[in-house]
Amino acid sequence: MEALRAAGLRVTAPRRAVLAWLGEHPHSTARATAAAVREPLGTVSTQAVYNVLDACTAAGLLRRIEPAGHPARFERRVGDNHHHVVCRRCGHTADIDCVVGARPCLEPSDDHDFTLDEAEVVFWGLCPDCVSAGLPRTDSHQQEIRQ
Repeated sequence: MEALRAAGLRVTAPRRAVLAWLGEHPHSTARATAAAVREPLGTVSTQAVYNVLDACTAAGLLRRIEPAGHPARFERRVGDNHHHVVCRRCGHTADIDCVVGARPCLEPSDDHDFTLDEAEVVFWGLCPDCVSAGLPRTDSHQQEIRQ
């Protein structure tokens, strides 16, 4: 993959599989990603998947998001200014484009002399599937994202 080479990373089967999976399944957890890439690769350790996720995040090929109370999720959509909406019940996560535009897109009343370069916004609610199923809102945040 050219993206791996351009980022200075070796092209390996686990890296290719992880990037391909996340391209089709954004906002996946490390656990879900590891389970998915084992199918085409046969065997790959969970630690190897974590190493791929860390290396690709550090190289700017992936974005790691960490909604409060949920496991970290990863996506290929990087380099733009977007936010997320998370279902309180099932953890389903979706992108929301920023309506303001350029980073950091929000200005705090006091930046405490920090040089700001990004604002992260997470919207919370119930996804359409949970509303349709009549599932009550929960604040436990213990369930992983559905794939």
